[in-house]
Order: sequence, then C-alpha cells, then structure tokens
Amino acid sequence: MARETRNDFYPAPIVDQNTRPGVITRLIVFIVVLTGSAIVFGMFRERLGDPFLLGMLGILAMIGVGYLFATAIGFVQIAPRSTADELSKSFVDSMSQGLIVTDTKGRVVYANRAYATMTGATSAADVKTVEALLSDVPEASPVVYRLASGLRDGQPGDGEFRLQQSIRPGSDAGAHWYRVRARTFNIPSQRQPLLSWQLADISRERAEQERFFLDLQKAIDHLDHAPAGFFAADPEGRVTYINATLAEWLGLDLASFTPGSTSLREIVAGDGIALIRSVKADPGATRNAVIDLDLATAKGEALPVRFMHRVSASREGLPGPSRTIVLNRTQGEDGSADLRAAEVRFTRFFNSTPMAIAGVDADGRILRTNAPFLSLFSTVVDRDAVDRHVRLDTVIHERDRPFFAAALDRAKQHQAEIAPIDTVLPDNEERHMRFYVNAIADGAGAEGAEEAAIVYAVETTEQKALEGQMAQSQKMQAVGQLAGGIAHDFNNVLTAIIMASDLLLTNHRPSDPSFPDIMNIKQNANRAASLVRQLLAFSRKQTLRPEVLNLTDVLADLRMLLSRLVGTGVKLRVDHGRDLWPVKADIGQFEQVIVNLIVNARDAMPDGGEVVIRTKNVSSEESASYGFRELVPGDYALVEVEDNGSGIPPDVLKKIFEPFFTTKEVGKGTGLGLSMVYGIIKQTGGFIFCTSEVGSGTVFHIFLPRHVVDAKTQEEAKAAEAVAAAPKAPDAAKDLSGSATVLLVEDEDAVRMGGIRALTSRGYTVHEASSGVEALEVFHELGGKVDIVVSDVVMPEMDGPTLLGELRKLQPDIKFVFVSGYAEDAFARNLPQDAKFGFLPKPFSLKQLATVVKDVLESD
Repeated sequence: MARETRNDFYPAPIVDQNTRPGVITRLIVFIVVLTGSAIVFGMFRERLGDPFLLGMLGILAMIGVGYLFATAIGFVQIAPRSTADELSKSFVDSMSQGLIVTDTKGRVVYANRAYATMTGATSAADVKTVEALLSDVPEASPVVYRLASGLRDGQPGDGEFRLQQSIRPGSDAGAHWYRVRARTFNIPSQRQPLLSWQLADISRERAEQERFFLDLQKAIDHLDHAPAGFFAADPEGRVTYINATLAEWLGLDLASFTPGSTSLREIVAGDGIALIRSVKADPGATRNAVIDLDLATAKGEALPVRFMHRVSASREGLPGPSRTIVLNRTQGEDGSADLRAAEVRFTRFFNSTPMAIAGVDADGRILRTNAPFLSLFSTVVDRDAVDRHVRLDTVIHERDRPFFAAALDRAKQHQAEIAPIDTVLPDNEERHMRFYVNAIADGAGAEGAEEAAIVYAVETTEQKALEGQMAQSQKMQAVGQLAGGIAHDFNNVLTAIIMASDLLLTNHRPSDPSFPDIMNIKQNANRAASLVRQLLAFSRKQTLRPEVLNLTDVLADLRMLLSRLVGTGVKLRVDHGRDLWPVKADIGQFEQVIVNLIVNARDAMPDGGEVVIRTKNVSSEESASYGFRELVPGDYALVEVEDNGSGIPPDVLKKIFEPFFTTKEVGKGTGLGLSMVYGIIKQTGGFIFCTSEVGSGTVFHIFLPRHVVDAKTQEEAKAAEAVAAAPKAPDAAKDLSGSATVLLVEDEDAVRMGGIRALTSRGYTVHEASSGVEALEVFHELGGKVDIVVSDVVMPEMDGPTLLGELRKLQPDIKFVFVSGYAEDAFARNLPQDAKFGFLPKPFSLKQLATVVKDVLESD
C-alpha cells in the first residue's frame, strides 16, 4: 500500500518564501561555533589549571544558549505546533483560482500552483505578477491599472475582461473571460502590507450566462409574438411590461416604452378601470377574473378585448402586482363572426353607457353589474361583493330601503310603471342617487340564479345642487326686485323730505329754535337714504362709477381706517401680492365691501385675534383649482379676508348672503351687510365665496376680473392723472341761478312740487307734467320752446327713456336730465348710443338739483 504524501492532499506552491531554509543552516553553524568555542575555552582553562568540571559547565552553557535561541525562532518546539497555519495553507494551495501575493515593491512572496498553471509558469523564475503579465494587453490593462491604483490607496477591487485567447501560451484557441480581484492584508511580523491578486478563468460561466440570455431572449420573443396580448402592472396600476402584440394593437412604440411611464387608466377606455380595480385578492393569495372591456388605442379608437386578469395581495392584504392576458375580441374567437360581433356590441353598450346597471335576483342580491356601477359605488361595492351576491340596498340609505323593497316587489309582479327612488349614499349623504327598478319578462330562475329586475342608477348630486342654486337664485331675484321696488318708493319719499328740509332751512337761521329740529329731520333722512342704498346694492341697481384700480394702493390708503375699526384687541395684517393685476371697480363701493368684511371679522373675535387681508393674482388655470362651482375660469385679482374667530356653522353659511338674515342680537344688525357686499361684487362682474370652519375662522374670497389696459386706455389714464395732479385754483361760489325754461316731469306730487319750488327760487321758468304723455302735450302747447327737460325714469303710461325718444324726434338736440333711484346703466342700455343726458340719483337735495340743471344747460 502506497504511503500518502503532502501532495496527495494539495499541490505544492510554485513559490513560498515563508519557509526560509537559509535560517536553519545559519542556526546549525551558529551552534557548532558556539560548541567549538566552548571546547577551546575548556582546553585553555585546563591548561591554566582550572578544574575539568568548570570547562564542561561552560560547554553546556553554550549549548543551552543555542537551544533557547532555536526555541525562540520556532525551530525547536516544546509542544506540538497549531494546525491553523497548515489548514490555511492547505486551503490556499488547493484553490482552483490563481493566487499570487507580492510585497509593495512587486516581489513575489507566494504563488499557488493554480496561478502557475493558469499563466504557464513552470518554475519560480517564470512566475510574473498580474501587472507584469497583463499591463501590455489592451483588453485587460484598464482593469489592472484601476485595481493597482486602488491597492496603492489600500482599496480593494475587482473587475472582468475578455481576451482573444488564453493567458497561458499554447492553450486552446478562442476568447476567454477572466475575473481578477485585488486587496491588501497585513501579517504581524512585517510592517509593510502585502498585495493579494486572485485570477480566475470564468469563460465557462460566461458561456452559461450567454446561453441563458439567449434562451431568455427566445422566450421573450415567443411572448412578444404570441397571438394574445400580455402586460404586467404594479400595485399602483403602472404598466411595467407590455408585449409586442398588445403594443401593436394599441399603436404604441415599444422602442420608446419606459416601464412605469404608462398607467392602466391611459389605455383602458371609459369606466373599464372600475372593473379592473374591483378585482381584489385575499391576503397572501391570488385571484383570477375574466373582464370584458374596451382599450383605448393611440389614435383614440376603442378596441374590444377580454382580460384574463390575475391579481395578488401580500400577507398584510396590500395589493400586489398583476398579470393579464389580453384577447382581441374582434378576431380569433370560436363561433360565428355575427355572434361574436353581437357579443362585442352588447359588451360595449353594457359597459360604456353612462348609467350604472345591475341585475338583481328576487331577494335584491346583485348578480352582475357594468363598469359604471362599480365606478359609481366603488366605496361600497367591488367585484368580490358581486361574486358574493350582496344585497343592492347596501348602496341605498337606510331610510329609503323600504321604497326599494316595494319597487322590487312590483317589478317581480311585472308592473311596468315604477316610480324612481331618490336617495343618498349611506356613507356620504352629500351624494344624491336616483334608482330605477325595471321588471324583466323572465322573472326569477329556478334557484334565484337569474335576474328578477334590472336596476339603473344615476348620480343626481350636480342636479340637486343646480336645483338648490336655481331656487336660491329665484328667491334672491324676487327679494331683489322687492328691495328695488321698496327703494324706489323710499327714494321718492326721502327726496320730498330732504327737499322740504332744504326749503325750511333757507327760511330759518341757525339761531332759530326750529333750526336743530329741521337739521335732525334732514340727517335722519340721509341715514334712511344710506339704508336705501344698501337695498339697491343688494338688488344690483345702484349707480356705480367704475374706474381702473390698483388694489395695492387702495388697501394701503384704507389701512389706517381699518386699524381703527378693528380696535386694539385685534391685529390687522395686510399681505400684498406682487405685480397685482388692475381691476375696474367703484372705489367707494369696494372700500365699503372691505370695511363691512373687516367689521364682521372683528365681531367674530370678541376675545381678540388676527385679521389678514391677502391679495394675489389667480390665472385661468389656477381658478379651476379652487373648486367653487359658480366661478367662471378666467384671470382674476383675488382679495381674501381671513380671521381666526369663531367660524360659521354649515347651516348658517348657506344663508349669509341672504337679505335680512343676521345672527346678531336684535337692534345690532339689519342683515343687509353681506347682501350689500354680494350685490356690489356681482354688479362689478366678480365673485365672492365664503369658506369657514367652526372654531378655526372664516375666509371670504373675492375674485375681481382682471382689467386689460390697452395702449389708448393707458394714455387716457396718464392724461387724467396729469390733470388730477395739476394744481387747482380754489373753487369760487358757483352761481346756480338761471332764466331757462324747464319742463319738470315727475309722477310723485311731493317730489314734483319740491322741484318746482327749488328751480323757481333760482330764477327758472318751470312747467310741470305728471307723466310722459302729459309732458308731450305741454311741449306742444309751448311750441317746443323748452330749454331743458328734467324727467323721472319710472312713470305710468310713458317712462322717461320713451319720452326722450319722442322729444328727440321733435327736437334732436334737446337737453335732458334723468332723475332716478336706480342705477344709471339700468335704463341707459335702452337709449340710443348717441343720446346725451344728465343724471341725478335719488334722493337729492335742492342744491344738487340746481347744480345738475345748470351743468347740463352750460354743456355743449
């Protein structure tokens, strides 16, 4: 039996400088020298007469010193040596990868036999380092250089390269792949680190990878050109893979397709996405479903398909990725072409109708639905609920379920006329639904597996909202007309009171005891006139003097007044938007709007707080993001008034703009403040909305249309500013007297009599008429010798605008003054464009009447 040798366990390394045989030789010589020296020393000591014992002791001492030295370097072992070094050495020597260790100067310290075999070295002298071996090879030098540079910095690394032939000379021809790894390590007996290089031939591994890649390419090619479409999607519905067949059907370019860039919603037409989302798997399981729907091609065409859809879910119940086979229903199915076309048409009709449809059995359980049904009731019904045949009345509010049960009973009796059911969702009473229950001819099947009725459902939330808005609008319009009528009559009464007060004041000096009472009458009449103006503002019939405004300047000028209004307990902050767009509005009315909102905000914070006025530009695209139903998309300058007060309850918030509605105590509010604000903003062409949360505060949003200023308007504005900025001479007392002939037309006797006295006292010759028809008769009696006509607008038989038209036929250049409590533009739109007239709003004083008449007479 042959004796086992070391090489039977592992091959001997071709280079191993760690054994160092020269050290053993020097040690033996050193011991011999020491022994000889001891003998010579003994001979000399004997010749000198020392005892022989001392010589022997010297010899033994020298031998002992040599033994201790040999033990220290490990040549002589007292106990058996550890097998750890042999285990490590055996592992390294038996590696299939080539290993070479060098010092920092590039000298080879160790190279195993595999390295020698791989590089073709037959002796220690033939061994070359990796750098020396491959630095001149273009394919490998970049990798070797990178690793060598990293080793100098103490950084390990690895890399792969391909050579046209093997490193070993004379080996088999053909390309070879190699993997090289390099690192540094330290040993306790040396200060400088050693460099380790591992070299492995991975040609077989690469060949296996290429074979696997080719097989994979073939599999993908088979999948791409399969007669069915296929796609994969992630839990968010993003398409991560699509085969060439489906891409061709949809008209997609696979070369530009990026995984995750396309969502299912983009390629699924109509409400088909609701069918897909309704398929949900149980936790830790998968679920399959067959779905008929339409896909949307790149050209916008609808492609009828059938999905073989599989979804998965994690153990926690979270949705996972999905895999879907897609069958083109226009081709490749069994059955006749006519039958397949009819099926496709029905599926399209069933899933594409805007009405939600469900078939229910005799117990009201859902048997099947279309896509809009699942989309409409997604929070309550999914495909799993349909498969479990849940009751349809789960989507109907509990209070209306008896009506549905009664309708279902009538449907089972095949009654044709069944009233619709109006209800709301059980979990959201803001969403309104209308259900139609229709009977079918077949009724229920043998085991209740067939439909007993077809239920149609439509969402009526928008319709209900529009109905509410229409009712509110009609109510507001009716109240507005009432307010306008009341304001008109009040204006006549107040005009008579004010004019009578003026006439009395002309005959009473301030020292007269009656003078304070007359002044009190006039002041209270003016206060009543202010209330009438609020009514007109609500009815949007007040006279506005719109001008181009810079809201930043307007609010800056108003800030001092607002600070005094809010008091010391409330902090006022104004945040001005940058480059705010100009608007066109009546500055006095706009200031009144802001003052009213600030006062309301102050009253909502009795314990103090903060009011913020914020302005900014809102583009047409941004306006849609606010979600206000009535807001027409456009460019607006937005003014927001925000407080952190008590807020407004939802039931009160719906009524805040209604006239005479107030939550304040009796005697502390008329209920016209916000109505006036609403009317001013609407008459200006803007919008106002309110959002509030109880306990958090309220925000009023005012959208004023952006005013686009052209070049001509800018020049006119600059000219007007220059005129306004020019220094003016102090106004002299204006002479309001005259001698012209005035025809005064007024149906209210008190107002007419006051006007006659006022104009007569100024020197005018006044003729009166109580209607337009009577005014024409007086005009003919005077032979047309009338210098100016002062007429009310609203009169019986013939109103003021009609009178002006008739008089212009007789005297085209006649001067005319309209007197009215309504806005000027309320009747001006009915006049010819070239008509020239003055305007005097009611109520007015004697001086105002005389001033307007004088100005119109002196005008060209």
